[in-house]
Amino acid sequence: MVALAQTPPSADRLRAIDEFLGQAWADQVRHDDRLRGLAVEVRFDRGVAHLSGEVAEPAQLRLVRDLVGRLAGVYGVWCRVGIDGRAPVVVDLGCGPTKQWSSNLGLDIYPAPGVDAVADLSGSLPLADNSVDVLFAVHILEHLIDFLPLVDECHRVLRPGGVLHVMSPWWGHVNAVADPTHVRLMDVQTFKGICQLRPPGAPRWYPLHAGCDGASIFADLTPLPPDANPAPKPHLARFFD
Repeated sequence: MVALAQTPPSADRLRAIDEFLGQAWADQVRHDDRLRGLAVEVRFDRGVAHLSGEVAEPAQLRLVRDLVGRLAGVYGVWCRVGIDGRAPVVVDLGCGPTKQWSSNLGLDIYPAPGVDAVADLSGSLPLADNSVDVLFAVHILEHLIDFLPLVDECHRVLRPGGVLHVMSPWWGHVNAVADPTHVRLMDVQTFKGICQLRPPGAPRWYPLHAGCDGASIFADLTPLPPDANPAPKPHLARFFD
């Protein structure tokens, strides 16, 4: 019998973790000159860091993302930050009636309030190449027998430096099998495969962050160009076996 190593934290513990993370980030900002003056708000909700605001250049956003992601207890870093006066283009895939942010563009196979365009996510996305800054795939991949074509489409439509945010049930939690429309079991290691084990010529990804709270898995991925160096081993060791 295999013993599952993780159990979901209670609601009280999650609130305490969020409070701790908020205090830790406030301390970081006070002591790091690179962060002073940046108009980025960081809010923690059940261990997920939500970034909003605006920066002058992409390097500043990368710095904030990286430092927030290093805090122990952060499962994912979700971002809606403008750069140099341009608001990000954010798309919710399979949003149903609930978007992550109300101003996002919502795509779903079924029409519903909040769905801006009806699209079959198992096919081509009705989005232009390099046109999106942030994609949310929240509780979507586990519904697709083969989700790699959708992941490849996400790579196509994201701008350089864009981010795909994934959240799915962890295979070891009852939520993964309680819904009969779930056809795939997911783990953090699944994203190790997406980033490292695809055949030559397949779209390549760099994992910005990955985590599991015992009920859900989270992954933040950014597209790599074909000639870019892969993620270094010390970085991968933070997330993957």
